[in-house]
Amino acid sequence: MAQSLTLRAIRWAGAMLLALAAGWAQAQAYPSKQIRILVGFAPGGSTDIVARLIAQEMTKGIGQQVNVDNRPGAGSVIAAELTAKAPPDGYTLFACTTGIFAILPFISSKLPYDPEKDLAPVTQTGALPYIIVLHPSLPAKNVKEFIALAKARPGQINFASSGVGTASHLSGEYFASAAKISMTHIPYKGTGNAMADLLTGQVVLLFDQPVSSMPHVKAGKLRVLGITSAQRFSTMQDIPTVAEQGLPGFETVSWSGICAPGGTPRPVINRVQSEVSRVLKLPEIRDRLLRDGIEPIGGTPEEFQAHIKREMQKWGRVVREAKVAMQ
Repeated sequence: MAQSLTLRAIRWAGAMLLALAAGWAQAQAYPSKQIRILVGFAPGGSTDIVARLIAQEMTKGIGQQVNVDNRPGAGSVIAAELTAKAPPDGYTLFACTTGIFAILPFISSKLPYDPEKDLAPVTQTGALPYIIVLHPSLPAKNVKEFIALAKARPGQINFASSGVGTASHLSGEYFASAAKISMTHIPYKGTGNAMADLLTGQVVLLFDQPVSSMPHVKAGKLRVLGITSAQRFSTMQDIPTVAEQGLPGFETVSWSGICAPGGTPRPVINRVQSEVSRVLKLPEIRDRLLRDGIEPIGGTPEEFQAHIKREMQKWGRVVREAKVAMQ
């Protein structure tokens, strides 16, 4: 029996060494063809913009074309499922966001992917506070005035989001709960679509990243009420926080990252992480992101995984308190 156990141990160790060798060989040859980054939202939103900046610079650094593939719908679930079912070889990546890991699992029991098994965190690309933007047809000039207006019109004010279960959606629900107001949620297939209707006044409020909203604010087409970070953002010091306007402690900061299919060899993940982090450290990219209200991160897979776990605890609590459920 001892001899049998020894033989099994030897076979197991041999199999592990072969697997590691195969992963190492794959990493050495990687990449040998085009890479695609799946984005679960329509073009024009912050997730899409960050992914395109990364793809452009990665293409220069790795010698292979990196393309962005927009697959909008279901709060990015469609893109997450495509990633989960893709070969774990590093040629399909996913611009993952807060909703995929930290929100949707708490509001739906029928997700077509297991975030902890089917998706492998590679690196967090950015931390993104929201700004609250309002169509100018409403007279409110700040958060206090908007809350007063919403209390006078319970359920009549609608707010858009980039999809059910996204951080944009939950930020609106969290805000309504904290302010003790009632609003009607209108979900879209991405920020770009939501923004189009906000600009025409079909919806009147949106929690959005500055990168896609500030150009319209500067053009006078939208009004900004406040920013959802705990402190004012370094490049937008003139925008007051929601917390300092009557809701102390209010804070919602979403995030974006790069994920791979579960089971992707660690050497391949390390290669992608290293390249994305290099891109995020480029002065022109870092300055562009900060200017757009995005704090670049670029940490290790372990740091990203730890961040995801903390976010699951936070947003799970918000979901329960706001009583949000997938329709």
